[in-house]
Amino acid sequence: MALLLACAPDAGDTTVSRNAAFAPEYLGIGVRLLDRDYEGDDLVAFDVKMRGARGRDDVAAYADCAVAEYALIRGYGFARHLRTNIETEAGVWHGDAIYSISAALPRGSRTIDAEVVRANCVETDIPTV
Repeated sequence: MALLLACAPDAGDTTVSRNAAFAPEYLGIGVRLLDRDYEGDDLVAFDVKMRGARGRDDVAAYADCAVAEYALIRGYGFARHLRTNIETEAGVWHGDAIYSISAALPRGSRTIDAEVVRANCVETDIPTV
C-alpha cells in the first residue's frame, strides 16, 4: 500500500488536473512573406487559429512554433518576434504575428532560437508548419 501512495500525485498538486483539462484544437497556420531585406532576412506574417486556448500565451506559443519550423525549412536559425495581435470570436482564437527570420542571432530581447523552440513544440505537441 505504501508503494501505491508514493506514486500518487500530492493532493495539493494541481498541475496534473490543470494540464489534463487542456485539450487545444489547432485549426491551422497561414504564412505570408512580407519583405526580404538587402541582407537576405525575411519579414514573415503568421496567422494561427485554435480552439481551447487557456489565454493569449497559448496562441503566441502556436505562432512561435510556426515561425521556428518555417525558419528552419528556409535555412535560417533564428527569428525575432515583432508583434502579435490576438482576438477571439465564437470560441476560436486568432493570432496574427509578425517575425523577422535570419541566419544570425538578431538583436533584441524577443529572439527565438528556431531549433530550441521547435524541440519544445514537439515535446508539448504544438504543431508547426
